[in-house]
Amino acid sequence: MIIRKALKKDMPCVLELIQELAIFEKEPDAVVVTVDDLVRDGFSEQPLFQCFVAEVENEIIGMALFYYRYSTWKGKTIHLEDLIVKESKRGTGAGFALYKEIIQQGKAENVLRIEWNVLDWNTPAIDFYEKSGAKVLGDWRVVHMDENGIKNFISLNT
Repeated sequence: MIIRKALKKDMPCVLELIQELAIFEKEPDAVVVTVDDLVRDGFSEQPLFQCFVAEVENEIIGMALFYYRYSTWKGKTIHLEDLIVKESKRGTGAGFALYKEIIQQGKAENVLRIEWNVLDWNTPAIDFYEKSGAKVLGDWRVVHMDENGIKNFISLNT
């Protein structure tokens, strides 16, 4: 298994993994990003994200997509958006290898925090993260405003 930085040519496989995750998370129709979006946003002069892939015998079996954020408390941090391994390849060590690569990236960049979200019903992931030394915060709630929320807010406040 090879863990390496993703290339433009990997984006169709990355999108397939994103779609597989959406199905796992019971949101099969939620993905609207395209391969072109991933190429533009990940490989422009100022990329919005970086990505590692796990490859076995020229097949991409997993990926970890992340980007840098800024914390007013900690400074530069990493946000791990998604860590995905093909369902048929789970248990091969690919997830751990990608996770380790993200942690090493954080160490190399001297970040003081790496953060990500996990669904409360994904107990195998929660158990893994806690055993690795990560803290799953129970007193914080994820907040987001979707496209309709943005439109409604703007129309009500202009």
